[in-house]
Amino acid sequence: MPDSIVIIPTYNEKENIERMIRKVFSLPHDFHVLIIDDGSPDGTAGIVKQLQQEYADTLFIEERTGKQGLGTAYIHGFKWAIAHHYDFIFEMDADFSHNPDDLLRLRQACIDGADAAIGSRYIKGVNVVNWPMSRVLMSFFASVYVRFITGIDIQDATAGFMCYKRKVLQTLNLDKIKFVGYAFQIEMKYTTIKHGFKVTEVPIIFTDRTAGTSKMSSGIFKEAFFGVIQMKINSIFRKYPEG
Repeated sequence: MPDSIVIIPTYNEKENIERMIRKVFSLPHDFHVLIIDDGSPDGTAGIVKQLQQEYADTLFIEERTGKQGLGTAYIHGFKWAIAHHYDFIFEMDADFSHNPDDLLRLRQACIDGADAAIGSRYIKGVNVVNWPMSRVLMSFFASVYVRFITGIDIQDATAGFMCYKRKVLQTLNLDKIKFVGYAFQIEMKYTTIKHGFKVTEVPIIFTDRTAGTSKMSSGIFKEAFFGVIQMKINSIFRKYPEG
C-alpha cells in the first residue's frame, strides 16, 4: 500500500479539482488523494466521484453537509488517514496556490528527519506571486505576530501546505484542536512543536489562485488574531506532551 496521502478540502472548486487530482497522480511517487467536500453546490463532489471510476482505490472522497470550516475538514481527514495507516499525511489547497510538485520535497524533508514539514512562503524572503501587497503584508506580519506571542521559530505560521508523519497526528489530541479557520494552521504547528516534534520549513513559491474564489474573510482573520493570544494562555495550563 502506498505510504502517502494528500488531503484536499473543497468547497466550490469545480474549476480546479480535476486538474489537481490528475496532477498529483502524475507525480513520480505513488500518492493517494482524499477529498473532503463540504457540500459544494457547484458539483465538485460529482466531478471527484466520476474520476473515482478512473482512479479506483487511489482516490477517495468524504462528503460533509454544509461549510464546517477548514480545520474540521482537516481533522476529519487526519483521522481517516490514521485509520488507514498512511505514514505521510499531507494537507494542500485545491486551487494550485500550492504546487503539487513540492509534495515530493515535503515528503523528502520528513524522510530526512523532520516530523512535520511546512511549505514555507517566507523562509527565503517573500515568495508569493499574484497577491496584492496588502495581503502579502498581512500574511507576513501575521507570522511575525505569531512568533512574538508564542515564541515558536516558524517563519510561515499560517501556511496550509504541510506534511505530517503519522506518529505526530496520533500523538496530538486532535479533538483538542479548536480553531476552524487559518488559526487552525497556527494551532497545529504550535501544538506539534510543544509536543517536542521536529518541524522544518521547505521553501516554496506560492501562486494565488487563477480559478475559483478565495475563502478568506474578515472573520477568519479575527479568529487568527485573537486566537493566538487565547491559544498561548491556554497552553500555560496544559501539560505537554500528551502522547
